[in-house]
Amino acid sequence: MQRIDATDSGYWLLTRGSTLHLNAGKLPFGTAHSLQLSGLQGMIIGEWENRPLWLVAEQPNDTHDYFSLRDLLYLPEQQFHLLSRGVEINHFLNTHRFCGQCGAETAQTQDELAVQCVRCGARSYPVINPSIIVAVRRGTKILLANHKRHYQPHGGMYTTLAGFVEPGESFEQAVRREVFEESRIQIKNIRYFGSQPWAFPNSQMAGFLADYESGEIQPQASEIHDAQWFSYNQPLPELPPTGTIARKLISTTLELCRAEDNQKEA
Repeated sequence: MQRIDATDSGYWLLTRGSTLHLNAGKLPFGTAHSLQLSGLQGMIIGEWENRPLWLVAEQPNDTHDYFSLRDLLYLPEQQFHLLSRGVEINHFLNTHRFCGQCGAETAQTQDELAVQCVRCGARSYPVINPSIIVAVRRGTKILLANHKRHYQPHGGMYTTLAGFVEPGESFEQAVRREVFEESRIQIKNIRYFGSQPWAFPNSQMAGFLADYESGEIQPQASEIHDAQWFSYNQPLPELPPTGTIARKLISTTLELCRAEDNQKEA
């Protein structure tokens, strides 16, 4: 990052964890002087509505109002990803102030997005945690689970299964393992769907579609409150918000269920 001059202008991204500052629901716009940001550390991370988007280093004792990045899932994908980039960069810089090798302080490098130890010279780069998320179909039904973190006495959100990729594991192996661990069923026909950066705080979600192969649902007691097969043409429970890769996976799978049902009737 660099020192922000009074005349620097554009849109400004101020973050605190996975939240960001909004003014009347929008990113602040103007000069650094008018927004009292002069002298702080910042960097341009892209463009927002054809103007520079400045990421401002997180400040202690900041009194701005902050809102969850999740509140902006309605934005076009490119804009949401740009905000995610800013959140993840600040998370990286905040969690890598000291060298993991020798414990000395680090400084941000000028030639790339990294930090370097001032003593031993070791470089560290933004840490991105790979994870998988998968929608499983069984004929005209989809597997949806109510995770314990989403449980509510009278319902709660049902979504797809997901989890982090372990060392030495392919994405496809992670898909099989997570589905079996969380539901005890076996799956087949695993195919890549798409991905989404998920800055809560620094994940990269790789989405997959899969088909049921065998087994009966047995929810993992430590993580899953309930898991069921839901028919595409019956009322569905509360689903993840629009804009998430989970919702995209569910929508695509429901269309596959509908197509299979129509093929049976033809």
